[in-house]
Amino acid sequence: MTRKLLPMVAALALLLMTAALIAQDKTVTLDGYMIDNACAASHASDKTFGTWVKTHGTSCATMEACETSGYAIYAKDKVYKFDEAGNASAHDIIANTKSKKGLHIKVEGTIDGDTIKVTKITEVTSQS
Repeated sequence: MTRKLLPMVAALALLLMTAALIAQDKTVTLDGYMIDNACAASHASDKTFGTWVKTHGTSCATMEACETSGYAIYAKDKVYKFDEAGNASAHDIIANTKSKKGLHIKVEGTIDGDTIKVTKITEVTSQS
């Protein structure tokens, strides 16, 4: 009886581990506002952070300290930092945006802790 049960338990464990790994790599789309990590760190504890991000000047993100800190998206009441690919895409969006404040974006990727591994970033404009 034990010899028959052991392979079934092992197969079930393998199946559950595989399902858990697949669930971790699920692609998500976040709709929120881009912010540089330096400003996010300085203001994240502010009570009005969610409102402040929507009015944060895009010119700030081009300042050297802000640019080198990397970028993030504030969505669903949380800050998700971009990975290296996301930072490169964010830089391109900032360089080409006409928005002066509150850079509204959609980000696709997979979440790993407080970081999103970015596959795509698009600016949300009033025409979209």
